[in-house]
Amino acid sequence: MLEEELTDLVKTTLTALYGERISDIPINFQHTRKEFEGDRTLVVFPYLKFSGKSPEITAEEIGKELLGSSELIVDYNVVKGFLNLIVDNVFWVNWLRNFKGLEFEAEKGTYMVEYSSPNTNKPLHLGHVRNNLLGYSVSRILEATGKKVVKVQVINDRGIHICKSMLAWETFGKGVSPQSSGKKGDHLVGEFYVKFDQVYKEEVKALVDSGMEQKQAESNAPIMKSAKDMLLKWEEKDQKVRGTWKMMNDWVYEGFNKTYERLGVQFDRLYYESETYLVGKDEVIRGLGKGIFESENDGSVWVDLTEDGLDRKILIRSDGTSVYMTQDIGTAILRFKDYPDLEQLVYTVGNEQNYHFKVLFLILKKLGFSWAEGCVHLSYGMVELPSGKMKSREGTVVDADDLMDEMVETARLKSEELGKLEGFSESEKEALYHVIGMGALKYFILKVDPKKQMTFNPEESIDFAGNTGPFVQYTHARIKTLLAKSESTSLQLDSTIDIEAVERNLIKELYRYKEVLELSAREFNPAYLANYAYDLVKLYNQFYQTVPVLKEENTAKRNFRLLLSTRVAERIANAMSLLGIAVPDKM
Repeated sequence: MLEEELTDLVKTTLTALYGERISDIPINFQHTRKEFEGDRTLVVFPYLKFSGKSPEITAEEIGKELLGSSELIVDYNVVKGFLNLIVDNVFWVNWLRNFKGLEFEAEKGTYMVEYSSPNTNKPLHLGHVRNNLLGYSVSRILEATGKKVVKVQVINDRGIHICKSMLAWETFGKGVSPQSSGKKGDHLVGEFYVKFDQVYKEEVKALVDSGMEQKQAESNAPIMKSAKDMLLKWEEKDQKVRGTWKMMNDWVYEGFNKTYERLGVQFDRLYYESETYLVGKDEVIRGLGKGIFESENDGSVWVDLTEDGLDRKILIRSDGTSVYMTQDIGTAILRFKDYPDLEQLVYTVGNEQNYHFKVLFLILKKLGFSWAEGCVHLSYGMVELPSGKMKSREGTVVDADDLMDEMVETARLKSEELGKLEGFSESEKEALYHVIGMGALKYFILKVDPKKQMTFNPEESIDFAGNTGPFVQYTHARIKTLLAKSESTSLQLDSTIDIEAVERNLIKELYRYKEVLELSAREFNPAYLANYAYDLVKLYNQFYQTVPVLKEENTAKRNFRLLLSTRVAERIANAMSLLGIAVPDKM
């Protein structure tokens, strides 16, 4: 590797110039900034106390010694206390010639990534799309860097929100089912969740109009009281309530699975809150006995975190029912029991739950679980539309299935408008529309840093120019078409071949891939990888426009450019696959 070779050279040079005492000082390289010439930059400030000279003179001394003693370094320049080193073209050509797939040592231990984790009272929406794409891509990136990964979701299949949909169906549904209505199960159940909210608001308004206080009206609305009674019956395992619950959940699961398949995400393990909440409840009771938690006169159980800079948090209500926090405690405990070698448990959840996870991780530590240090919240910003925020209770969310339909249809219209479909059969066209539409959706979401809030614009995402999925896909197809026309089977390289600056830059970008992949894994951030793919295709298109490939008469140069094109296509395909995006061979 270049960094290793340069480190050895610089250590030898520093010892020769300034003596043995300097051999233990760290060697720090940076990528040379784009406005300066160079491949790597050495920061010389740590060596000033040994040289006894200014940063500029010290850098000049080191550069001159490296230039005279190594064939790897062919030139250098100094900018203040920074030494920019220029590496011989032979290194880059040899690296391309000996190019291998990325190799990472398999790591011990397991990494678990949780994502999706929907409620079974409504279909998946645009917010879930970002969650799923982010969690799935992070899982793929971790796997690519040698980690064993388990992809999981916890399904929120119990609680007052579930009872709202159930009660509305029982009250207003007249026995309707997905089969009788022709609707996906998750969509049908979601309609009853919206119906509950509509009736609830009407009842609250009527009570307020009759003179009742707002908060009292919200608690005393008949439909809400009925939903709370249903939750108590569920916890008491009432046969009728449990029967309705299982039937409607099954409708939702069938709908979810169709959406996941279309979105291209999978899971290795499912956890259900209906099975884990009792574990959490038992743990809270144990903590109460140890004095970690405290009980109120009404029988509710709380944790006081005020000394930790947080607040008091309820864990068990006065009626004995548990809250989300209690369920999450139980789920975490079960996961670390199921996977004793679990190194990290990564929760992919929106930033509106930042406080929740601070409290959860702190409670787990207070309960004495050392593995709580390995719990991480992958917090991401909300997704908005140009028209503003979505509200699921009011039925104003962007449904994930409708969004995917819109993306594929937009891909169809754009492709037909650009006239890029000559020679495609109808079935090939349909497949291509799906690849482009889904690629546009995934790339547009994943290119944004997870921590940032984003606005999703379907029209902007499907553009065959600019930082978009279709632009990256089109470049890959262009390269594959070029390679198919070349009909070359063996591409031998001469390491002394002269290469252009644009070719050198392209090789350097290929070389940077491993570093970007490691950064993406370390920070759970696919945006680094997405934007790397864009930078790579920009450089390739510059190369494609600058030098001839198939028309190059010099066989050695032609072979070099074909091999370079091959490696770029491989890198594009690999990077995009880790984002869950397919790249076509022709467009």
